[in-house]
Amino acid sequence: MSAEIRVLIVDDHPMVAEGIQSILETYDDINVVGTLSNGREAIEQVEKMAPDVVLLDLNMPEVGGLSATEIILERRPGTRILILSMHDSAEYISSALSHGAVGYILKDVPTEEIRTAIDTVMHGQRYLCTGATASLKPKTSDGREPLTSREQTILLELAQGKSNKEVAAELDISVRTVETHRKNLKRKLGISSTAGLTRYAMEHGVLQGTGVGL
Repeated sequence: MSAEIRVLIVDDHPMVAEGIQSILETYDDINVVGTLSNGREAIEQVEKMAPDVVLLDLNMPEVGGLSATEIILERRPGTRILILSMHDSAEYISSALSHGAVGYILKDVPTEEIRTAIDTVMHGQRYLCTGATASLKPKTSDGREPLTSREQTILLELAQGKSNKEVAAELDISVRTVETHRKNLKRKLGISSTAGLTRYAMEHGVLQGTGVGL
């Protein structure tokens, strides 16, 4: 990449964050704009720091990586989020991707692989660390792509008859974000109308507070 790549590192282990920072700063075209210790700080600072790529730890105090991923993307949709983790199971990887991350790398990968991952996502592609075998689109038992926790929350709100504006106010997100989630819900569930979403919610126990798509 010829242009400067702005990278934010978020990890609650200082030695890990500092180690990655020292590696990335050896590249002339990478600017590490900051290192933060938890997801809450990342959410608060992402618009100010304006990173192109966020290297985000999965397990952190206060706000974890999955929740932080969703909220960061709501506030700054163009951000590429690469999850950092010690976990190499398919469940962890699939969950990270379903929440909006564009890549997943283990903390013990070689230096060159971190750089490769950044370049890959900057070119608009997903990146999975070496050896990762998780499906990019995991399916539920009925063959559908599973809903993220935020999509489940919005489905519940919509099923209660709330408008996009009301849902946005309730969850402190933009109306455009609600509209995007509504479209994704219809696509994933194969439903074309709001009435259909409500019917699905009733049939699957969402209005009684049970899980969705289980």
